[in-house]
Amino acid sequence: MPFNKPTDTVGPSGQERVFVSLKTLIDLAKPASGLNLRHGRHRSRQSGGHVSRFKGRGMEFDEARLYQPGDDIRSIDWRVTARTGKTHTKVFREERERPVFISVDNRLAMHFATRGVFKSVMAAKLAGLLAWAAEYHGDRIGGQLFSEHECRELKPQNGTHAVLRFLNALVKPVNPVDKAFTLDRVLARLNQHARPGSLVYIISDFRGINDPAETHIAKLSRHCEVVLIFIHDPLESRLPAKGRYRFTDDERDVVIDTGDQQRLSAYHQQFEDRLQRLELLAKKRGLALIQCGTTEDPIDCLR
Repeated sequence: MPFNKPTDTVGPSGQERVFVSLKTLIDLAKPASGLNLRHGRHRSRQSGGHVSRFKGRGMEFDEARLYQPGDDIRSIDWRVTARTGKTHTKVFREERERPVFISVDNRLAMHFATRGVFKSVMAAKLAGLLAWAAEYHGDRIGGQLFSEHECRELKPQNGTHAVLRFLNALVKPVNPVDKAFTLDRVLARLNQHARPGSLVYIISDFRGINDPAETHIAKLSRHCEVVLIFIHDPLESRLPAKGRYRFTDDERDVVIDTGDQQRLSAYHQQFEDRLQRLELLAKKRGLALIQCGTTEDPIDCLR
């Protein structure tokens, strides 16, 4: 569905429903300190499918050395072995901080609400809370911000400056480039930038999720802990029974006739299909799935 500009958005409080300010995101630091970034069990596909818990620390390659009895054969560096003629194994060292990578959807469909705040505003608040919580726990913060015409990645760094850099990117307008970033293309880039051992949040309404997008999420979940945060507006799951409603983003209009039962049923089914697809994906891959409506408190959603 296109985007609705609520009629009660006059004045500062109304603007905060449509656009999030940097001050609002900075003020989330205190409430974020009480959030726990553990989201349940993750099923490891690399170790026989048994249930394991991520410890929150990634492993980084250190060096290749000669193979020694007792070394894990899965760590053999075949490239160095072939080059030298002697068996070498990879040595890893534990990273001191876990990378927390937050992917935030800012596509046009996210600029929508009938009640509460725009989905884009809720996404920014959730991302801000997660960034501050990660900083509080001593983890590194990085992220991905994407729309239909732009996709930016921020390399994980530690400290308050990393959080502020991320928050600035959330509220700073960008000049669109002549590219078409579909959801599956964005997730393919996410696989390239999120390092093994990362805690990855994907905050979106997941419009356009398809088989390639699911494949990229599944691939990501083999090496990272993945949390899906599904944002939706109450009207998306349940339209009024009767009436004609006009929606606008100040550039284009659309009228929805809720008396058209066939169109209403098709719209409801699209939402239900998307939600069911996310639930099945989360169950199959052992992912955490968090649902957050535009009228809810983002802190309560994350708790």
